Amino acid sequence: MSTPRFLALPPGVSPQRVETSVGSFAALEALPVRGVPERWPALLVPGYSGSKEDFIAILETLAQAGRRVVAIDMRGQYETKGPDDPAAYSCEALGEDIDAVADVVGAGEPVHLLGHSFGGLVTREAVIGGVMKPASHTLMSSGPAGITGTREKTARLMLRTLPEVGLEEIWASRLEPEALAAGVPDEIVAFLRRRLFANSLTGLVAMAEEVLAAHDRLDDLCELDVATLVLYGEHDDGWPPALQAEMAKRLCAECVVVPGAMHSPAVEAPETTAHALTRFWNTAEHRLLHTG
Repeated sequence: MSTPRFLALPPGVSPQRVETSVGSFAALEALPVRGVPERWPALLVPGYSGSKEDFIAILETLAQAGRRVVAIDMRGQYETKGPDDPAAYSCEALGEDIDAVADVVGAGEPVHLLGHSFGGLVTREAVIGGVMKPASHTLMSSGPAGITGTREKTARLMLRTLPEVGLEEIWASRLEPEALAAGVPDEIVAFLRRRLFANSLTGLVAMAEEVLAAHDRLDDLCELDVATLVLYGEHDDGWPPALQAEMAKRLCAECVVVPGAMHSPAVEAPETTAHALTRFWNTAEHRLLHTG
């Protein structure tokens, strides 16, 4: 679970709804404070049990580079409603959602697509099977297949105990004590609770199954001519850093390691992360515009 440092929206950032052919998605939209966007837009997709708020700390900086940036809640996450059908939360189904959202966000322009953690497993489905070809694809703290390490244990715990004891017990016995022990401010703890309980229970179970059982699809990604960035924290406790570095090699992708960060670079090192993304996006745009 990512822990936003703050919830107040920076200048130029506002809550929105993205209306698509497959439904309405809650979003945070960042625009340059001065002037109109001059570069291609970006779409940011959160991880398991996360939300658009996980990107608050980088939205203003990203937008000031001259582009519109949209972070969303996926189907069943926080402020985006989802059905009780587990099939709606497969990586493939969620990837189809992202393809539809990108079509609206891009409005005819290529879109820079970023997936954090489980969101990376989803965005790769949009890239592989979607209609749109993104301007670039960033895998942030994600991996080639099912999650490993400490966060694998957390996902298995959720999968095992959620149907038995419910969210209230999991929050009270584990998640809240962990947040308080880490010194998370009271207002952020209150937000984390509100966000967790707003999630679809069906979605939480189905997404946990997906993040644990995901298959390696790097060969499929390699066949596509899409500029790719693998970005992760130096001390990532999700997919091991060495595994993500190997993934970057297999994808012939650029690789950025964020010093001092763990599984959520956008929260733990926002300026470093935002500048790395802006540089990569600008380079990808330049290459596309000059090579056709």
